Amino acid sequence: MQPGGAVQYIAQGRGELSIDANHPLRRLFAGLVERRLFQDAQLSDTQAVTYIAELLAEFTHVRKLYRIRNARGQRLQDVGEMLIESNPLLEGRSFDYERAVRKHIGDYTLFLSGLFPEYVASLPRRGLRLDALVDYVKAGKESYRIVAAFDQFEYRFEAPLFRRLSDSFELCVYGLNLVKTDLERFQQGYYRGLRSALGSE
Repeated sequence: MQPGGAVQYIAQGRGELSIDANHPLRRLFAGLVERRLFQDAQLSDTQAVTYIAELLAEFTHVRKLYRIRNARGQRLQDVGEMLIESNPLLEGRSFDYERAVRKHIGDYTLFLSGLFPEYVASLPRRGLRLDALVDYVKAGKESYRIVAAFDQFEYRFEAPLFRRLSDSFELCVYGLNLVKTDLERFQQGYYRGLRSALGSE
């Protein structure tokens, strides 16, 4: 992967940050995801492929990746804690909030299962964390299915996308595993070129 300079961010509503629409990183992710999910994994869903490419770009910013906070304002990194936070009978503040947290859980588990499968596989060995007991694929599928159940009013147009993402979750993870391989190969090629330019090889 060639360095594109510092990642540029633009402000979105409520002070959230996003990578500029024309940034090379967005184009890189769009190309890789289209190739690996649409062609190689045969996920014939253009809307889902676009959504996943946008997700990768958004999650390059750590504040997006860890956007869910509990009532004390602490950043939640465990899916188990997010599941508790989403439940309207436990910590959840409303059904709209449940939908927002469940959408994030689907995104978060897809991102980590696809690009960091070794980390996800190591969770059962990580002691007393809640995530030692959480199946990321099951939690992601279920969360997208719950988001899809919000199919009225302003959510009715997005619901079918999340139903399809739930149904094809494993296929999306597989495609992102292939994207991870591409990114690692780009990184190795970049460092080999750098060493060569510095006369280390």
